[in-house]
Amino acid sequence: MRSRSVTAACVSALTALLLLGAAPSGGPAPLPARMADTGGGTQLVTAQAAGTGSTTGTVTWWDRRGGRWVAAGSAAARFGAKGLTEGATRKQGTYTTPTGLYGLPYAFGTRPAPPGTATPYRPVHEDSWWCQDNDSRSYNRWTEPRPADCRAAESEHLMSYATQYAHAFVVGYNYDRPVRGRGAGIFLHVNGRGATAGCVSVPAGAMRRILRWAEPERRPHLAIGTDSGATAITRY
Repeated sequence: MRSRSVTAACVSALTALLLLGAAPSGGPAPLPARMADTGGGTQLVTAQAAGTGSTTGTVTWWDRRGGRWVAAGSAAARFGAKGLTEGATRKQGTYTTPTGLYGLPYAFGTRPAPPGTATPYRPVHEDSWWCQDNDSRSYNRWTEPRPADCRAAESEHLMSYATQYAHAFVVGYNYDRPVRGRGAGIFLHVNGRGATAGCVSVPAGAMRRILRWAEPERRPHLAIGTDSGATAITRY
């Protein structure tokens, strides 16, 4: 028969593991529990690829409840046609997805927001553009209509991507204080025909589920990274 002191010690150890988000069986802790930063909220989306040369991987969305991170859903993901690269040193036009931890300022779409969406949602119109012109005062911003200093050839006409932008989240990469040449128009959106130009994409059904799941008051963030190395998702 075990002594009460041994039993109490076991209970305390188990409680500590649960608070840290570790699995009681002694397996690895959930991914968010192993990350350096999750943005300070209680919701997180992770987009993980095997390596920087990967164009596919997994997106998982997580809830923190009762002191533990629990996966709420998961889907296959696509990344940039040229893989992933460190967000802090990324260059525009490289077809790479920036690694790092980013906010999700608002959502948008060519189709109405899925029922139950709580995130601020902006409808795409015929004159909706995302300015990617480094010489424009509207660099890395939604513009409606497109301003004279933002060249169409250097911007995205959002309605032209009706499938990909049926539903999407703006990713806060290079967003708060845009650095010219770092890149613009990084989104979490619906899959197109193949790899992206630098965004993260998921199947249409998964994108709708993420929008219905996200709660602004819980401050969801998006973490993008690789399994290991300098761009490991656990570094962010």
